[in-house]
Amino acid sequence: MKEAVRPAKRYHCHMAIVNRKARHDYHILESFEAGMILTGPEVKSIRAGQASLAEAHCIVRNGKVLLIGCHINPYRPAAMHNPGDPSRTRELLLHKAEVRKLIGKLHEKGLTLIPLKLFFNERGYAKLNLGLARGKKLYDKRQAMKERDVKRDLARNYKAR
Repeated sequence: MKEAVRPAKRYHCHMAIVNRKARHDYHILESFEAGMILTGPEVKSIRAGQASLAEAHCIVRNGKVLLIGCHINPYRPAAMHNPGDPSRTRELLLHKAEVRKLIGKLHEKGLTLIPLKLFFNERGYAKLNLGLARGKKLYDKRQAMKERDVKRDLARNYKAR
C-alpha cells in the first residue's frame, strides 16, 4: 500500500516588533508596507524577537528609502556571518511610485517617516510598516492620555454594572 505524501508544514512566526512610542509621539497620517534587505543571521534574530525600533527613523536619499537606527542583535549561532554593526543603515524596498509619493510628502513642513512595526508576512518575508507622521505637541499627548483614561473608566463602570 502506498503512503500518502503530506505537504511540509510551514511554521509561521506571528511575532511582531512594534514601535510603541511612535503612536504616542506622532499623528500617523498614512502607512506603507516595505520589504527589507537583510542578511540571514539578521532574519534569524528578528524571528527570535531580538530587534528594536525604538530609536529608528527613515530617510529618502538618492531615490532609496533607508532605515536608520534599527538595532538587530547579532545572532549567536552564526557569529562569523553576522554583519559588523547591529545598528547599520538598511535599505527598504518600495515601488518607485510609492517612493516618489513619499518624497513629495516629506517636503511638506513637519512630516517624517517612522517605522511602526516589523513583522513577517504569510510568505515568510520580513516587512516593515512605515508611517508618514507629524509630531505631536505636548498638549496633544496630554489630551490623548486624558481621552484614554476616560475610555478606560467608562469601560470599567460598564463592566461593573
